[in-house]
Amino acid sequence: MSRLCPCESKRTYDRCCEPYILGKALPESAEQLMRSRFSAYAMARADYLVATTSEEERAKLDPEELRRYCRSVKCISLRILSTELGGKDDATGIVEFHAKLLINGKRMLHRERSRFVREAGRWAYVDGDTN
Repeated sequence: MSRLCPCESKRTYDRCCEPYILGKALPESAEQLMRSRFSAYAMARADYLVATTSEEERAKLDPEELRRYCRSVKCISLRILSTELGGKDDATGIVEFHAKLLINGKRMLHRERSRFVREAGRWAYVDGDTN
């Protein structure tokens, strides 16, 4: 049996975010993608974070810098506050959440209203308004 998923879905990692992160399945909603990206941050899977960022924004990412950031952050908890659209049949979606993080020994509450878009049938993170 696998451990609980970092995204706090109360499901085990192997039955929640792992199939997305390993490329065995695609998230069907913006919220599923957001949760899997939180898990990817928790597990320092920068490759997944890059792959699930919109094409336009992906070009701005430095994968090695993202990898270093992931290693410097401890993801403590995730709470979904609201969603707008972002379902199986939608082209766009918004997920508002807050995440408790530990960065350089300091607790931080990161609140974000994230925007998602479908690209070639797959959900992708575009950007977000924070705190």
